[in-house]
Amino acid sequence: MTQTTLRQHLTAQSTETDLMILMEDIATACRMIADRVRHGAFAGVLGAAETENVQGETQKELDVISDEIFQEIVGVNPNVAALVSEEVDEVNWRKAAPQAGDFVVYYDPLDGSSNLDVNLSVGTIFSIVKLDEAISPEAQAVQIKGTEQIAAGYAIYGPSTGLVITTGQGVDGFTHHPGSGEFLLTQPEMTIPAETQEFAINASRYDLWETPVRSYIDDCLRGADGPRGKKFNMRWCASMVADVHRILTRGGVFLYPKDTGNAAQGGKLRLMYEANPMGMLVEQAGGASSTGYGRIMEVAPTGHHQRVSVILGSRDEVAVIEGYHKD
Repeated sequence: MTQTTLRQHLTAQSTETDLMILMEDIATACRMIADRVRHGAFAGVLGAAETENVQGETQKELDVISDEIFQEIVGVNPNVAALVSEEVDEVNWRKAAPQAGDFVVYYDPLDGSSNLDVNLSVGTIFSIVKLDEAISPEAQAVQIKGTEQIAAGYAIYGPSTGLVITTGQGVDGFTHHPGSGEFLLTQPEMTIPAETQEFAINASRYDLWETPVRSYIDDCLRGADGPRGKKFNMRWCASMVADVHRILTRGGVFLYPKDTGNAAQGGKLRLMYEANPMGMLVEQAGGASSTGYGRIMEVAPTGHHQRVSVILGSRDEVAVIEGYHKD
């Protein structure tokens, strides 16, 4: 049985050549990261790197290596003006004089890296925007709203290596074939059901949640006899990629809300390279994404590492959660 490769799929979507090449470069970087993840214990790259990233989080050895791989592969693409990484404070300008039509890539090189030492799924998240005018690296920050994304996706490193992408024409999932080295289309036209009875949230932060989130979870946990009138299941992987992948595969809603422990930062997850790309993917699959008070991709960024409250997944359930924030 002949299966569609990533290049064939992008060609069939009439993806512009420069974007298609960039997507293939990102796929190559993800293949290399997957190999390092798979051989982590043997390669001696598990454990902490004894450094912190710009977020003040302790970096894993593979966080650093994954970021280096992304820079080495994606950063040399001649149409990439800049890279913005979770692991690096400043914008990594790749061109001295970026022009209209050049790309900026935002990325989290290894999401969920706390799962590495216990052999659970981790991933890479990316977002691509195209400059609509020439800019100066010295004078211009690259802070562009999520609505301007032209492509987004993630790789998931689990029992198999998957790649889930959107170029604004729906969401499609690919699986890496270890024999050919290709990413082959295995989950075309991924769609999130509008309704769900499953939520993903870090319940250990219950006492820190704002009242709307606590009330929503309380009502869900009351089951069929409660105000929601149905029983809910809870899931939590401590990896946004893994949690969102489950939602894209079978539905559900993911919450990482702002709480009293991170209110000063605006939340936990980063807008530019976590919330925006995942928001685009979820919306392209028929779901919704929200801060609780509005659409994630409409948030005007004020910094490369800005944080934001994140609620995304099945469309009707996201609307219900927004309702709790309005009450």
